[in-house]
Amino acid sequence: MSKVADTAQGEILVAGEPGSGPALVLSAPISFWGGVDPKSGTIADVRHPEHGRSVAGSVLFLPGTIGSSSASAVLLELVHNGHAPAALVLHEPDAILLLGLIVAREMGWRTPVAVRLDRNGFQSFAGKDVSVSTEGLLEISAV
Repeated sequence: MSKVADTAQGEILVAGEPGSGPALVLSAPISFWGGVDPKSGTIADVRHPEHGRSVAGSVLFLPGTIGSSSASAVLLELVHNGHAPAALVLHEPDAILLLGLIVAREMGWRTPVAVRLDRNGFQSFAGKDVSVSTEGLLEISAV
């Protein structure tokens, strides 16, 4: 049985359903437009260090995003296709990206919670299973 090894409190950016899964801590900012395949959730940008990894079902830690007004559409498609992250943890709010979650919620789709947390703590989550509550509490489970 896993037990809670650590916790952190994030700031809610977009309310959503609680989520849990393996932490996917990106080592570089990513563009969702062209960088993430909306049909599979796979990181498609061959120049990205985590190329080939899937965001689907993960607690996705984003140190930053590379802007595109289409990022919200890609995240919306990920939610619709069932390949969205279980939760998003951002260093800085990205209004365009998060708009995809807001629209998904308005459509009545299961929408993951998005929280803000300083990226200096991201690496402490790497390789661990993480749960994010509706209140933004991140719990790290020891395996």
